[in-house]
Amino acid sequence: MGLFSKISDRIFGRKNATSASPAPTPAARKPEAVIFTGSADDPKVSPPARNPAPASAQTPTPTVPTEQVDVEAVLAGIAAEKDGASDWRHSIVDLLKLLDLDSDLAARKELAAELDVAAGPHGSAEQNVALHKAVMRRLAENGGKVPDDLKD
Repeated sequence: MGLFSKISDRIFGRKNATSASPAPTPAARKPEAVIFTGSADDPKVSPPARNPAPASAQTPTPTVPTEQVDVEAVLAGIAAEKDGASDWRHSIVDLLKLLDLDSDLAARKELAAELDVAAGPHGSAEQNVALHKAVMRRLAENGGKVPDDLKD
């Protein structure tokens, strides 16, 4: 799992903590029990339905959220939980620290390679700013609601 995947998991996985939980769908209700009062010899009795394919054989669900997640609200909420002393809006290092992820130079090099960011030398202010904007753009592309000033 790449560093960007960890970033998006931390942000998109917290969306329910910042928004009201949706009402359960009718399909989520447990079906009513059927009580059989006949005998096994009854010609109207059919064999039980076959079980669907095991979960491991089913197609995995996408990790992209079905509704837009307000990335700014999620991050502001995390910052508030942690005393709000983070400059995550401008600093890739602070953003990674806020999400409890490794923010050292090696991690940022990995993130730059993953997001194909080649601005300035590794660890430079130019690259760090470009990395921050690339992360925000990618979050927006993957279902996040990100203000324009954080992407551009």
